Amino acid sequence: MRIFLPLVFLVVMASCGTQEGSHHFSSVHIETLYTDSIGIRAIELMPGSLAFAANRGIFGSVDLQSGEVRTNTQQYDSITPAFRSVAHTATDFFMLSVGNPALLYKTGDQGRMELVYTEEGEGVFYDSMTFWNDNEGIALGDSREGCLSILITRDGGTRWKKTPCSELPEVPEGEGAFAASNTNIEVVGDMTYLVTTSSTIYISEDKGASWKVVKTPIVADAPTQGIYSIDFYNADLGVVFGGDYTDPDNAKANKAITKDGGRSWHLIADGETPGYKSCVQFVPHAGGNDIVALGFTGISYSKDMGKTWETLSEESFYTIRFLNDSTAYAAGRGRIAKLTFK
Repeated sequence: MRIFLPLVFLVVMASCGTQEGSHHFSSVHIETLYTDSIGIRAIELMPGSLAFAANRGIFGSVDLQSGEVRTNTQQYDSITPAFRSVAHTATDFFMLSVGNPALLYKTGDQGRMELVYTEEGEGVFYDSMTFWNDNEGIALGDSREGCLSILITRDGGTRWKKTPCSELPEVPEGEGAFAASNTNIEVVGDMTYLVTTSSTIYISEDKGASWKVVKTPIVADAPTQGIYSIDFYNADLGVVFGGDYTDPDNAKANKAITKDGGRSWHLIADGETPGYKSCVQFVPHAGGNDIVALGFTGISYSKDMGKTWETLSEESFYTIRFLNDSTAYAAGRGRIAKLTFK
């Protein structure tokens, strides 16, 4: 199968403005770029394009200049994988399937997607992945045998090794993560943050060599509750968002902020809208003041570091990535769209 994603990227992503300060958005214009009968929870901005992978084995890219969409389908024997994790380096695109068996693909040297890691067994369920740099990357999965499932590569994604439980913190029974938006891993320099269903954050200061555990005040009283998404603006300022997708209007203890690099977390807008969201992202070049959170309940925006929020749109999406301080791309059930904030 031919792979359309380029192996060498020459286009530099634009950055609209560098002055720090809240933008005070009041609306968002939504332009649909691609539609299909699939669910898209994993997108990745790459130089000149937006890459994505979805269920039904479908993956593809959107050219950010022409709007051209190219898609392909990945099969594994008789299995059609469901992909909810994607990542990239300067030379390769990666996608990871969500269930059993876990199937991790990278752009191959022969123009095809190459299978570089597989894992089979009861409870195999991978949720997200990202890279620290062009050589080192990490993927997060639900717990098996008493610890989280963590895959790490140190050679650009050619080989992936699962971290043994002897090198990881013990976790509560049933601990996992939500494969909702490919945003439950955040890396800032050598720092790594993994957020889970028990509203715990597993923090590594050395790119996965060692870990410590920080509890947050996010509600986690039911299997459908916990932290769904995390983002950092800089080394100190971060935000987490969660709630309960079965009770999406409940805004009690579902969002929190840190200003000390994740050592402590404090609830924001507790009991006030919005409720459940599957993805949260800081707006670039806004001084950490502007935050966008979205989910199937719509798009919400804060201009004051999460203290207050307003609804910009009720259109449904699962995940979002900012290209610059006014343009983002979002994906959800059946579509990918360009979002222009005004």
